Amino acid sequence: MLWYIGRRLLQMIPVFLGATLLIYVMAFYAGGDPIQAIMGDKPLSQAVQAKLRAQYNLDKPLIMQWLIYVGNVLRGDFGVGFNGRPNIDRISAAFPVTFRLALIAVIFETVLGIIAGVVSGLRKGTWIDTTLLMISLLVIAVPTFVIGFVSQFVLGVKLGVVPVNVGRDASFQNLLLPGFVLGIVSFAYVLRLTRTSISDVVSADHVRTATAKGLSRGGVISKHILRNSLIPVITFIGADLGALMGGAIVTEKIFNINGVGSVLYQAINKSEAPMIVSVVTIMVMIFLLTNLIVDLLYAVLDPRIRYAK
Repeated sequence: MLWYIGRRLLQMIPVFLGATLLIYVMAFYAGGDPIQAIMGDKPLSQAVQAKLRAQYNLDKPLIMQWLIYVGNVLRGDFGVGFNGRPNIDRISAAFPVTFRLALIAVIFETVLGIIAGVVSGLRKGTWIDTTLLMISLLVIAVPTFVIGFVSQFVLGVKLGVVPVNVGRDASFQNLLLPGFVLGIVSFAYVLRLTRTSISDVVSADHVRTATAKGLSRGGVISKHILRNSLIPVITFIGADLGALMGGAIVTEKIFNINGVGSVLYQAINKSEAPMIVSVVTIMVMIFLLTNLIVDLLYAVLDPRIRYAK
């Protein structure tokens, strides 16, 4: 196991380096000169421009700029924004909010998605299966912002059961509706993945053998069907956690949530390249970590999987 973890950590190094290099180039140079971008209609003196270029290492070759940035990140230094405030201060203030939002979304899609998928897979071809598939297809077809605005209008404005905007009070209670909206599309995919896996495993030889031995229906489902069906589902959920952490921009804007998505949106609008690079770099780290955890969960779900040399 330790050997496998070490090997995976080594594999993460080129992925991290390649991703950060791509992010750095796109954030700082895709839109032209970053100093010119922040100037706008107010020109800066040559002395001020030279000072900014030196402060952000833009006077050095590109590869040197990137190496300095990576070295600072490895020391926990995510740099300073164009406004003079350390990037980590804004990120650390917004990250817990987005984490709570993503956690609610993942719990919703995991629990309800797997339950609905199991029911649909065990009753394949029935009206229950057809109804759940139609619901999932409808959810996938409707854009997230439409679901968000409709939920906000019906539950927040008309019924008044949830706050219309979250604002500064980003408690778990106030984030329930945004978390539902954020996870609703992923719920549909988890449902369909689970349903497909269940319907494939339910007719396997080991399931028929377990049933023939007289095991209870619940025992067969939990020990022999569900565990062998969850690997593709867990893979999707693990990757989706990183996507939810970084892709909550639309949901956070609809419900006025001051999270990482809002910080990234503001940074893009203001062409704050240092902040964009810092936020996306943290998202890359989250993706790598969740993928490692998912790989380790495979052995827990399927005893046939062993991490040996």
